[in-house]
Amino acid sequence: MKKLVILLLFISIWVIVSGFVCCQRPAVVNIGAIFTFDSVIGKAAKPAMEAALSDVNNDSRIRTKLKLLMGDVNSSVFLGTIDAFQLVEKEVVAIIGPQVSGIAHMISSIANGLQVPLISYAATDPTLSALQFPFFVRTTQSDSYQMAAMADLVDFFRWKEVIVVGVDDDYGRNGIAALEEELNKKMAKISYKLMLCNPLDESEVMDKLNKSKLLGSRVYVVHVNPDPKLTIFTVAQKLQMMTDTYTWLVTDWLSATLDSFPPTKKTSLGFLQGVVGLRQHTPESSQKRAFMSRWKRMQQKGSASSELNTYGLQAYDTVWLVAYAIDRLLDEHKNITFSPNSKILHVNISGLQIEKLKVFTGGNDLLDIVLQTNFTGLSGQIQFNQDRNVFSGGYDVLNIDGVSIRTVGYWSNAAGFSLSPPEARKGKQDINCCRDQRLHNITWPGGKSKTPRGWVIAVDERPLRIGVPYRASFTDFVTEVPGSHKIKGYCIDVFVKALELVPYHVPYMFHPFGNGRSNPKYDALVKMVAADVFDAAVGDIAIVTNRTKIVDFSQPYASTGLVIVAPILNSKSSAWVFLKPFSTEMWCVTAASFVVIAVVIWVLEHRVNDHFRGPPRRQLVTMFLFSFSTLFKTNSEEYLTSITYIGLFFQSSVSVIKGYLIRWH
Repeated sequence: MKKLVILLLFISIWVIVSGFVCCQRPAVVNIGAIFTFDSVIGKAAKPAMEAALSDVNNDSRIRTKLKLLMGDVNSSVFLGTIDAFQLVEKEVVAIIGPQVSGIAHMISSIANGLQVPLISYAATDPTLSALQFPFFVRTTQSDSYQMAAMADLVDFFRWKEVIVVGVDDDYGRNGIAALEEELNKKMAKISYKLMLCNPLDESEVMDKLNKSKLLGSRVYVVHVNPDPKLTIFTVAQKLQMMTDTYTWLVTDWLSATLDSFPPTKKTSLGFLQGVVGLRQHTPESSQKRAFMSRWKRMQQKGSASSELNTYGLQAYDTVWLVAYAIDRLLDEHKNITFSPNSKILHVNISGLQIEKLKVFTGGNDLLDIVLQTNFTGLSGQIQFNQDRNVFSGGYDVLNIDGVSIRTVGYWSNAAGFSLSPPEARKGKQDINCCRDQRLHNITWPGGKSKTPRGWVIAVDERPLRIGVPYRASFTDFVTEVPGSHKIKGYCIDVFVKALELVPYHVPYMFHPFGNGRSNPKYDALVKMVAADVFDAAVGDIAIVTNRTKIVDFSQPYASTGLVIVAPILNSKSSAWVFLKPFSTEMWCVTAASFVVIAVVIWVLEHRVNDHFRGPPRRQLVTMFLFSFSTLFKTNSEEYLTSITYIGLFFQSSVSVIKGYLIRWH
């Protein structure tokens, strides 16, 4: 009996201790970070995350301390995969990063299998979707938004073709695909793609840029990884492609690069003059200004080796996002547990110890909390949409003018381009907001302020094929001079004069259509333009309905005698519509003319015409009746031949009034 009591007491103590241990809040929670330390983004992200970790662990509101385990992948998918396995083996509950989209694709699959949320502050590839990678969350803006801004920028300046320079990896290919889709919506297109290896090779860049000079388009959109050497523009300057005939648009890689430069290095950016780029917009705040001052002190102490860029701000906010989510998870569930993965328990691979990889049982709960988190950080509002991307805060439009980087406007998905930042326009947007698209004056390459045309006639461009009717009659319009292959006529003269107004050379060749013995069929000529046999046609071609459905016509330059009958705006009519032209002044002039006519006729006829004599009342009635009757040319009174011409003069005045009424009606 005594042994049974001791056994029950031991079991009770074990249950209590086990329950206490299971419910005990852990003192430290491991989180991981995977990125490239020695990169433009990594040099800003590493000290930013370390500063955020220090702030979190010193904040009394966060009751659980975080331990940040960092892994340097050196932009390698292979090393990134190894680091990811090493981190999950140490039971991290979340992974911050990576910054490279290709690595993010691989690690996202690992995160899905082990249910560890992967939160990236720099992977912008639009194909990293929540549907394919449910544990992937992004605290930066997707390139789908950035390419919408870039397409709007191209459309803002009315360019229709661009040449894209990009890196041949997931980041480059998928970003360019998103740009192509957005340009199609604006009736524009990518005429040529210059895909480069990563990292950039100067000889390859020079070869491909040099070949692109033979093309017609002069608008370049550059979408590469942040490059401290600025290889693209260094080569472009050597090839004399930074002149006023070229236009360079860049995605936010350039702003991230330039923001990381020390002030002394920014003074040597003259060769970038005229470049227009985008930067992820971060609202100004006292919190951001305080951190910028703190960053200066970190640089003085040696804990930060570069200037702060947008991705550094987002890395700082990402650590706080994870801290808030873990703290709330522990408040609700009290503990963090891992369980063996049933799918790999029986996998026996020598030396790899795959069985040590465990599933984070609270991964789904932590992910849900992350997606519900809403707070204001250094980079702005941190809140996620249904695609698990942070809500777009818009972009700054930058212009490099000499050695200065100017903000010439802002872009947001809701309002387009404006001179005020997106946060200043909240609550003020209306139906017409997107019609008011404005940017400050931009300095283009070569120091020009006039917007570049964006294209030239390519070196190997074929001349325009102009079809002209070879007429047998009415040859003054257009025909071929027999025996000389020369085209002449009024239509040709108009075409040549119009080309003189074009500020660039347009090569063309006339192609006669017909045999010269009979007039050609113009319907067939128009159909050949629609079928791309001819690029255009010049001649006395009538504009009729069936032809306008397949080709576009210029404005007519020869009078046809035709008129256009169109309905009036007011569909309601009445019998008194003829009175509408009569304003107050018109009524007064008409009445005055009747009085003048009556008085003049009476003065001339009173002494010699019996019809204008008698009592005053009769004379007045006769006077005004005669004057009024001239409007209808049915005078009942006779007047003498000596005043016939005077009467006709006044009668013609009334006819003018009648003619005005008829024309108005």
